Amino acid sequence: MSSVAESLDYFTYKDYKRWDDGIRYELIYGDAYMMSSPGRWHQQMTGNIYFQLRQFLEDKPCEAFFAPFDVRLFPRDNGSDDTVVQPDVLVVCDESKLADDKACQGAPDFVVEVVSPGSKMIDRVKKDLYYKAGVREYWIIGTDKVYAYVLADGAYAETVYEINSLQAQEIPVSALPGCIIKIKP
Repeated sequence: MSSVAESLDYFTYKDYKRWDDGIRYELIYGDAYMMSSPGRWHQQMTGNIYFQLRQFLEDKPCEAFFAPFDVRLFPRDNGSDDTVVQPDVLVVCDESKLADDKACQGAPDFVVEVVSPGSKMIDRVKKDLYYKAGVREYWIIGTDKVYAYVLADGAYAETVYEINSLQAQEIPVSALPGCIIKIKP
């Protein structure tokens, strides 16, 4: 397929799998969103978080991944699901969700999105998707704040952490007891 924007208005995972034009997309309720390459700060932040998670999860049953790695939040066996996202960093503790080796099928336990100028609005939309799918914890990281959403009593509880330019902020990951991520400015 040369271009996603041909004649279809609504896409499914089946369509998504056929796209081989080298452009990254996410599907949200059947709409395709093109993803641009992240900048330097974004890459550094994502790499730092992934590295800390990998160290913490060594010899534990959970596994960390980084984009691009597909997450089918509401998978259907026939591929008709219409929501596929690629979080910047994610942790999956249920190995059965990784059975096809191509995507996480269902909600990850922990998701991190690092805000880029073009992703700010869509990262907020994803919060509702992650909640509906049952993601236990979701972070949105900006240049000055971290918004942490933890699923408790059927709703997301929000905690906002300020990023101080003088020292690293230590933030506990509720979905991974004992894990603390240091966010460096």
